[in-house]
Amino acid sequence: MPITTCIFDAYGTLFDVAAAARTAATEPGREGFARHWPQIAESWRLKQLQYTWLRAVTGRHTDFWQVTQDGLDWALEAQGLADEPGLRERLLQLYWELDAYPEVPGMLEALKARGLATAILSNGAPEMLAAAVRSAGIGDLLDDVLSVEAVGIFKPARQVYDMVGARFGCAPREVLFVSSNGWDAAAAADYGFVTAWANRAAEPLERLPAAPAHVLRDLSGLPDLAAR
Repeated sequence: MPITTCIFDAYGTLFDVAAAARTAATEPGREGFARHWPQIAESWRLKQLQYTWLRAVTGRHTDFWQVTQDGLDWALEAQGLADEPGLRERLLQLYWELDAYPEVPGMLEALKARGLATAILSNGAPEMLAAAVRSAGIGDLLDDVLSVEAVGIFKPARQVYDMVGARFGCAPREVLFVSSNGWDAAAAADYGFVTAWANRAAEPLERLPAAPAHVLRDLSGLPDLAAR
């Protein structure tokens, strides 16, 4: 069954989640933060994800903006920077202006040229996703931006993946689902999507019931993969 639709996770897949901390670390007066920014960026992302999973299994949903703030607060406190003047506010502001990875615009253009539908399926709140798409300048290359807020639970709940078929009228095997999160790619594979894991950090394969069909270093080769 040919691929008709390419669905992307947003954060870490299309958008560089470390860009906020990296940018803040270069700003004058942030020398203390600059010494710790890689650890803070890593902890921020990890806690952000952990809080989505915990809220999903306990039925205590909130939007992604709240867990993004909660994750940052934990990361800053862990490095003794919770009271750094203006730092929290600046990092949160920058999170609304994340850069897309360099290969993303050209990759999306190539997919559209081949007649494929393209969309985001993300834990992100609608306002956050709209800001990121606008900042990256890729809105014209996406057919839709789907947020878990429509179903009120975070990935990897199956209700989230159900949104793709409901929106595009496609069977799971017609979908190429792309994520930089190994757990997300595995869950989407278990759902029935053809999955590609953008393994930017060269991490080991997750020990989960299903595995992605493809493992990529970045997204530059995705158009050729979708055409197979």
